[in-house]
Amino acid sequence: MIRTFKLKSALLAAVAAVIFTVLSVTVYYTGAYAVYFGNTTRLVPIYSVEREDKTVAISFDCAWGVEHTDGILNALKVSGVKATWFMVEFWAEKYPEYVKKIDAAGHEIGTHSSTHSYMSKQNSEEIKLELSTSSEAIKSVTGKDVNLFRPPYGDYDDELIKTASELGYYTIQWDTDSLDWKDLSATDIAMRVIGSVKNGSIILMHNNGLHTAEAVPIILETLKNKGYSFVPIGELIYKDNYTIDGTGRQIPAK
Repeated sequence: MIRTFKLKSALLAAVAAVIFTVLSVTVYYTGAYAVYFGNTTRLVPIYSVEREDKTVAISFDCAWGVEHTDGILNALKVSGVKATWFMVEFWAEKYPEYVKKIDAAGHEIGTHSSTHSYMSKQNSEEIKLELSTSSEAIKSVTGKDVNLFRPPYGDYDDELIKTASELGYYTIQWDTDSLDWKDLSATDIAMRVIGSVKNGSIILMHNNGLHTAEAVPIILETLKNKGYSFVPIGELIYKDNYTIDGTGRQIPAK
């Protein structure tokens, strides 16, 4: 009985070792190695920034409608905060007056693609077209070049980040998700953000969330009272001499 038990235990240990080896190899080659071991084997966008000061950035993705956008702009104005707005080409073309209004208020504008597609499924030429035409739609209104890019759905692969970088774009994700697109209450949205923010965080919100405009003043004033300050993403990130760890945190080179 004891011998049988030991044999079974040895067999289970051997099977576990094999499974661990297979999983380790799989994790390494799928890029999950970067997250688990903190040593990236794949390209990663900027999710947050290593900073000693309590500086963060708040951003808004623009793809559908404008009904709540004026409320957000007013809240930002009252708090004296400049944000970053990522615009899809068809949104910018449909609402050029809002592109102009956002730019005139001193906010930063980046591209959120041309068609709001899953861009990891596109080849380099398709990616280039998405980035160039969407940026041109914005520049035609503001007269300013675009160098920030947020992939739709947070979906990306090496090809997307590599192509964007070659064209001069910084690919931006987020580490603080408001989930405002789920139409949570203003309080729930605010608490999600306030409870997740840390130095160098990038906050994700949307220009037309049902309760986003109500949540923004709560977020801004609460975080400011906690000692945080806000800058556009272009001022938060490092433009050169940096690395990005497996979690997407941008770190200045030493």
